[in-house]
Amino acid sequence: MKILLFGKNGQVGWELQRSLAPLGELVALSTDSRDLCGDFTNLDGIAQTVQSVAPDIIVSAAAYTAVDKAESEPDVAHTINALAPGVLAQAAQRCGAWLVHYSTDYVFDGSGNQPWLESDNTAPLNVYGQSKLEGEQAILASGCRHLIFRTSWVYAAGGNNFAKTMLQLAQQRDSLQVIADQFGAPTGAELLADVTAHAIRAALQRPEVSGLYHLVAGGETSWHSYAHFVIDYARQAGVDIKVTPEAIVAVPTGAFATAAKRPNNSRLNTDKLQNIFGLHLPHWQNGVTRMLSEIIGKTS
Repeated sequence: MKILLFGKNGQVGWELQRSLAPLGELVALSTDSRDLCGDFTNLDGIAQTVQSVAPDIIVSAAAYTAVDKAESEPDVAHTINALAPGVLAQAAQRCGAWLVHYSTDYVFDGSGNQPWLESDNTAPLNVYGQSKLEGEQAILASGCRHLIFRTSWVYAAGGNNFAKTMLQLAQQRDSLQVIADQFGAPTGAELLADVTAHAIRAALQRPEVSGLYHLVAGGETSWHSYAHFVIDYARQAGVDIKVTPEAIVAVPTGAFATAAKRPNNSRLNTDKLQNIFGLHLPHWQNGVTRMLSEIIGKTS
C-alpha cells in the first residue's frame, strides 16, 4: 500500500509520519518539497503529484491555520483550505484512493453549550472557518471515499502552543488574564495521528465507514482552566513560577480584540467516531500531562 501525506512538517503531519509508516510505503511532502509538489497554493502541482504517486491513501494535513490573518488574506485561505482539498478529492476519485482530511470546530457558530454533532447545521463566524467548511463540501461533492476529521484546540510538544505560552508567561509575569468563556478539549497531534492510522486500517476493510467524524480528546475545559492546569503542573514539577494561582484572572472573550471572531462553544460530540471505530478517546488531561512532562523535562 502507498500513502501520500501532505503537510509533513506541521504539528499533525509530523506525528502522522510516525503513525502511518507501519501501514505501507509513505511519501511525505512539505510545502518546499522539490521532486514532488506539496504546495497547496499550486493546485495543478498537487494534482500532478497525486497522478505521479498513484497512492492508495491521500492524507491531507496541510492547511492555512492563521485564523486572524485569514481575515486579511481570504483568497489565500480559500485556495489552501477549500480549493486544494477539492483538487485532492477529485484526484482521489480518479485513481480510486481514499482521502483523509482534517477540519475544525470553527465550521460552527459556537452557540449553546452542547457538544456539536456531525449532523448539526454549520455557520462559520470567520474566514478561516468558512474556508474549512468549503473544503469539506468539496470533498463530499467529489464522491471520493473519504475520512474527514473535525478537531479543535490542537497542540504538540514540538510546536508552539497555548500551554508553552502560558508556561513562559507564568515565569515572567505577576498576573495573567485568560479567556474563561470559550470551551473545548485540548487535543494532541499524537492522538489525531494514532486515531487516523486506526481508522485507515478499518476503512480498508469496511469501505462503508467513509464519512465525516468529530475527533477530540475526552472531557472539556476553558482556556482559563487549561492555563491553571498547565501552571499548577509546572509548579509541582519544580518550575520557578512567578504568577500565583489567584493572579490568573478569568476574563471574557471580549477582553481581547482579534481580527477573527472565535466560537465560544468548541465542544464536539465524538460518539459516532468511538462507536464506528471501536475507540475510547482519553481525557484531555492525559495528553496534556504527557506533553508537559516532555517539554518541562527538556527545559529543566
